[in-house]
This record gives sequence, structure tokens and C-alpha cells, in this order.
Amino acid sequence: MLPALLSLPYLVAFDIDQEGRLLIGYDGSGVRQLHEVGPDGNWRTLTASGERVVAAHYVPESRQVVVEQDTGGDERGQLFLLDLTLESPSQEPLVHDPAYFHHLITARAGRVLFTTNRRNEIDFDLIARDLATGEETTLYDGGGYVSAVDPSPDDRWVAVTRAGGPANSHQVLLVETATGEVRDVTAYDAPNSVYAVSWLADSSGFLLSGDVDRERVAIFAYDLDTRALSLVVSDETQDLIGTASPDGRRLLVASSNDGEVTLALHAVDGELIAPIALPPGGCGAILTEAPPHWSADGSHLVLTYSSPVEPPYVFRYSVSSGELVAVQAPEPLELPALQRPTSYRVESFDGEQVPVYVYQPEGGGDGSAVLVVHGGPEWQHGKIWHPLVAGLVADGHTVLVPNVRGSSGYGKRWYSLDDRELRLDSVRDLAALHAWLPTIGVDQSRVALWGGSYGGYMVLAGLAFQPELWAAGVDIVGIASLVTFLENTSSYRRRAREREYGYLETDRAFLESASPLSRVDAIEAPLFVIHGANDPRVPLSEAEQIVAALEKRKVPCELLVYGDEGHGLAKRANKLDAYPKAFAFLREHLNQQ
Repeated sequence: MLPALLSLPYLVAFDIDQEGRLLIGYDGSGVRQLHEVGPDGNWRTLTASGERVVAAHYVPESRQVVVEQDTGGDERGQLFLLDLTLESPSQEPLVHDPAYFHHLITARAGRVLFTTNRRNEIDFDLIARDLATGEETTLYDGGGYVSAVDPSPDDRWVAVTRAGGPANSHQVLLVETATGEVRDVTAYDAPNSVYAVSWLADSSGFLLSGDVDRERVAIFAYDLDTRALSLVVSDETQDLIGTASPDGRRLLVASSNDGEVTLALHAVDGELIAPIALPPGGCGAILTEAPPHWSADGSHLVLTYSSPVEPPYVFRYSVSSGELVAVQAPEPLELPALQRPTSYRVESFDGEQVPVYVYQPEGGGDGSAVLVVHGGPEWQHGKIWHPLVAGLVADGHTVLVPNVRGSSGYGKRWYSLDDRELRLDSVRDLAALHAWLPTIGVDQSRVALWGGSYGGYMVLAGLAFQPELWAAGVDIVGIASLVTFLENTSSYRRRAREREYGYLETDRAFLESASPLSRVDAIEAPLFVIHGANDPRVPLSEAEQIVAALEKRKVPCELLVYGDEGHGLAKRANKLDAYPKAFAFLREHLNQQ
């Protein structure tokens, strides 16, 4: 079943214009390309290259689109301009220098806003580029990793979200575009995370979604005159993220509860208007990659929806009528009957309760299990489309998808419990899950770890620090040594990630002690490693050094490297090559026929 699952295409909503046309990312070709879907449902292909589309925005008051693409997964985004008045629009270079990272922020009438690290390779500056003249104006060059930018409707201000505070939390700055004056809206050295900023229609202030001085993410209003934050909507049991409509009349609120995201329409003062009737059991917003988008007049929303039993697709929502219309892939999909997970809480070594979703095959499976650990580490496994999880279940494995300490979505305290010297406590959560497995009918001698990025670190750490527990591991773009990772990752990431893991200058001894490579002689379980040659986050050298160390000790291991991939596999052909091999590896080492 795995090839069929990996071949199911998915949709991502990028933008909606004033006429109701949609910009959709669709990977029907095997690599995500850009398409336009009209109000009548007709599709038009806008790009057809071998490289993925990362982001796209309409240019207001025109039929132009700005597109961000990278090369071979290297994340060095380059910007292109499409003229949709042409029958076959070509991608004209707009901001192009492959040596640097350029990320599309948004487009205004006649100009585009983007961030770039071309000044010193470390800090990201905010640039406005005039589309007619090519003239560029620097709006912010105050340093740091700029993760989001939101300009005010009158273009007098930009709200800049800068990552890299304690535990990689965020700070919001307010920059006056004419003078360069910078205000601190939230403190840089406070453990506060910010997930969304959206301006009020009259530019008098904005809404901010974050856990500023509180345990759960809530929605605040910031007033430019008083410079004060006031609480608008909150819930002590779950995270809330809000996005104001451009006309200032409505507020979309996404509520995250144990991996499910529901949506509701509120007034901008927080009063509930109506829930949005999305299918239950999934996520009505993939907030990191595809946040919801409002039409310019606030009459419509476009959003991406996903669940454990169906790939991501798009909904168009009418504010006035409440009508929710699905935008499906242009080719009909044949979806297999898949399992939804059951949520549990598992007690860890210190009494903390680890959230975990359990997917079990019909009939209970054959007694083997795979723990799939997410990256981040501040990320969260949501109840979204996981074709690999579905494939593992179809192969007869019970699959556990935990949100170990350090994960977001369960409050500020939980995602801070793995910071710096607490790093290995999250690995101890894996041992607690292993000890709990007999309660769901799993044979503890037939359990593997699977994870990507920081999840790959967790795989290697589990095998190195708990060698008696795990029968095998699959590491995808994982970190073998926290020291060499920080030494060799992209310059901009080193500065941000040291605040999460520890500083090379002062914490090297701890970083070495928490690195799987420091205990490689303890690893006995077979290991399967997948890595992209162009990975700008976790360098290929991390995979090469762990494999070399294991080969020297005659521990069974295999390394697959893809020359046209970066931090993970994005192209279907590579997925269809790598993942069946990883599944066969697990069948062999978990004693399956």
C-alpha cells in the first residue's frame, strides 16, 4: 500500500485575490507546482519545473504573481514574477542570487516585500522592492532571524517577528518604515512564542497570538497609541491563534487541542459568531506551512485542511453565507480505508504525562511497533496526513506518535522541559513509552524508532542511550552530534539554535555528552539513514559520521543520499525510492515475514 499512499497528491492554499481566484500548490506532477483555481473551479497550471514552489502571492491591482522557489531543497529561496495576462506565463527572475536565502513575505500594489541574509549570511533584513523600477528599500536590518513580517494597511509600520529568544522563542518588533524607529512589543529575553500577527483595518494596532506571560497561546490586541497589549480571546486548556480580516470586521480563531485544530469566526472584540463546520478529527489550518488567507474585502477565506485519513486539500469559505466549498485535486482520488488514532497519556520517569496518539492495525497487528518522533523540537505532531504512519500501520505495526516534552501545543511549561541541560529528559520519555507498550499488546523486543530532523536526533539518542530497548532505527536528516551540527549548520541557524541546545563557547562539554555520537560504541541496533545532499539545516556530514562509526564496528547500517533534496524528501520519485527500502528494513529487523 505504501507506493499508493505516497503517490496521493496534496493541495496547499497560498493566496486568494480580490476576484476570488486561488493560488494553490499541488504536487500532482511529483513536485509541488503552482496552479490557479478560478471561482468557477477551473484549474490553470502556472509553473511546470522540476523544483518545488515554496510560496506565492498575488500582486494587488494587477494580474501578476510573485513566486518563491528553491533548488534541490537547499532552501535558498529565489523570487520570480509571473504575468498572468499571458497565455503561457514564464518565470521572470525578480530577486535572484543562489548564494543567499530570500523568503517571500507578501506583495503590495507595485512592490514586493522579502527577507534576505545577503548582508552577512546570518541576519535577515526586510527589503521592499519596487516592481517597476527594481529599486530596493531596506525596512529593517536590526539583526536576528526574521521569521514573519506583517505590514500595516497604511504601510506606515511593519510588525517584525524575530526568532531566537530563550528556547528559540520569539520577539515582536514594530518598525516605522519612514524613520526606521523600532519599538519592542514583546521582550526578546523572555520565553514567549508568537505565532501570528494581523493588523486592524485602520492601522491603529494589530492582533497578536502568543503565550506572552501566560501558559497557553491566546489572542491579544496591541494599540499603537497606548503601546499596550490587552487580552482579546483566551482558553486555559488550549492554544488559540487569530487572524483578523482585512476589513476589520471579523476574526478567524484556530483552536488547537491535542493535535486537532478547529476554526470559528469571531468579532474582532473576541465575541463568537459561528464555528466553521470543517470535517471532524483533523486540522483546519496547517499553521506552519499554509496559514489561512483572507480575501482583500474580507468576504472569503481560503484554508488548507488535513486529517489522518485524507491528504491536505483546500476549502473556500464565504463569510456571509457560511458556505464551505471543498477544492479537491483535479484528478479524482481513491482513498483507502485508514485508521484514526486514539489519544493516550503515558506517565514518564518524573510523573509527567506524555501525550501520544496510537494507530493500531485492524486485529491489533503482529505485536511489533514503531515510535515516530517529530522534529523541531518545538514542533507538534498534529492529527494530519501522515502517509508514512498509514503505511506502517498497513504493514502490521502498531504506530505511536508521541509529543514528548519539548513539543508545542501543550503549554509553555511542556515545551520548555527539554531546554539545554534537560535535553536527555525527552529521550527518557521514549523509555517510558517503551515500558507502557505491553498495555496495548506490543512485544517490547520488536520496537523501532523513526524520526526526522530533531526526531532523527531522538532516534539516534534512543539507540545510543537506551541500547537495550530498541530493535532498529530509521533516521532521516537527523543530528548525530550537537557540537558538529552547530559548527556546520547554516550561519543564521547556528545563532538561533544555540539558544535551544546550548552555546558552543560555554556549553561544549554538555553538548558532547548529550550527543549520540559520544556513545556510538553502545549502539547495537541496525540503523537506516536517509539524507539530502543539499540540507542547509542538518548537514550531510551528520549522517556520514554516524554511519562511518557504525560501519567501523560492524553494526548493520545503510545510508541513502539524494543529490536533489535538502532537509527531508520533497520529491515523489525519491520518496518512492527511499521509503519502501526503509519499510523493508523494518520488516527484516522486527521479524516480520
